[in-house]
Amino acid sequence: MKLEADNLVEKSTPTVSRPSKFKDLVRVFLKGGIISPGDLLKVTAIAEQLGAGHIHFGSRQDILIPAIKKDPDLIKATLEPIHLDFEINDFRYQNIASSYVALDVQPSKKWLASHLYHYILESFDYLPILRINIVDPSQSLVPLFSGHINFLASNQENYWYVYLRFQNIQNTPWQLPVLVYGEDICRVSKFIESLKLENNGVSYQNLSERLEEVNVRTQPVTEELQFASPNFPYYEGFNRMYDTKYWLGLYWRNNNFNLEILRAICHKCLQTEVGKISLTTWKSLIIKGISEKYITGWEKLLGKLGMNLRHSALEMNWHLPALDREAYELKTQLVRTLDQQDISTYGLTFSIKTTDDITLFTSIVIEKVLDQTDSYNILYSKDFNPNLTEYTYYAQNIPKDVVASLLIELSRVYFDQLEDAVPKTENTESEPQKLVSNSYTCNSCLSEYNPEYGDEVNGIVKDTSFEQLPETYQCPLCGAGKDNFSVKI
Repeated sequence: MKLEADNLVEKSTPTVSRPSKFKDLVRVFLKGGIISPGDLLKVTAIAEQLGAGHIHFGSRQDILIPAIKKDPDLIKATLEPIHLDFEINDFRYQNIASSYVALDVQPSKKWLASHLYHYILESFDYLPILRINIVDPSQSLVPLFSGHINFLASNQENYWYVYLRFQNIQNTPWQLPVLVYGEDICRVSKFIESLKLENNGVSYQNLSERLEEVNVRTQPVTEELQFASPNFPYYEGFNRMYDTKYWLGLYWRNNNFNLEILRAICHKCLQTEVGKISLTTWKSLIIKGISEKYITGWEKLLGKLGMNLRHSALEMNWHLPALDREAYELKTQLVRTLDQQDISTYGLTFSIKTTDDITLFTSIVIEKVLDQTDSYNILYSKDFNPNLTEYTYYAQNIPKDVVASLLIELSRVYFDQLEDAVPKTENTESEPQKLVSNSYTCNSCLSEYNPEYGDEVNGIVKDTSFEQLPETYQCPLCGAGKDNFSVKI
């Protein structure tokens, strides 16, 4: 489907800053950020025919092609047979984001299997104008509330919480009092879009009442949503999934994904029986289900391609507007300064906000003051948890050269509050008792939790037994949950 520019572009349509040599920016929609290696090969082929040497990934798990040539008919002829929609320059429509990429990579609801994601995503027979998220709240790789309509998996099999977040109505997410059945998600989304909440003055409460007009299956909400640990996972390199399967995360520093390298990766997927490639919301890709017997071949290929699999977490935990050179250069400067100072930012995520159209979903925000040159505000989310969507100013109207030093201060505030949050045991003895507990090993990456030392990365002080760790505890290396640890023999 080709979507031409018209006068219906909504107010929240993002402005994309890109080099003038790009004649047209082609946006390819991937439902839920999922694409087969064969279809990605076809996308790279059309990108090359349009004069591009690389493609970009967007924060909505879509693909952006910086086209030099304009040929809508050629694009349609290539993408329509593989059921991929596209638009040129408009940025009117929205890609549906999902946490499919985190399945088998991070903790998940036991009932939420891959076929359920596919069924829900394929039920969408229209391109949404609103941002729609379909997310498992057990994971922390994909943001929960970056959409206008956010469906979050509940503990009831195939029933989903519904949270609305229209910033001109209410910035914090508003929860519908009912859970919606997975097969009805598309119908609910289409109905909400038809109400045009942002323009027609329909309240959230009124929407909830009018939902009865749509014949969908619901259940009343009987328990509060439980958030995952806000600690952000490291999503690069080879990582153990289960049995003899691995997942591979690939990240490019400048978000310029070279077409030749992508083709080689796609061919390797086909040779090693990998059926799907998933895009993250952090402008990277994850390949799941690589058999152990193929790991050596993959390592040789990536070495031949010159792929770096050892980027620091400090560099990877950033959300930037797509193709925004100003934001990219500021990030590069800040990362370099923090790295030189040997500052740890493990568990934190950062956003650079250069326009009013960005929905925040990170721990710390560097916000440009729009009516001034090189002046910034710094904000942080409540408890440094981006899922809480409440932000407080740490500093306002500061010059660019002060931003890095204030980020260092704020990172220390973060680690200080982690120490304060560690559960303390009651001890009625006059002398302190040393807690004794077995060591535990992560079944995914074999990292060890030793109570004698605690876990400095996660703010766990020494002499904290494994049993005392919060249920939201995650492995500091691979992000696996507490239930993935076994007592060390």
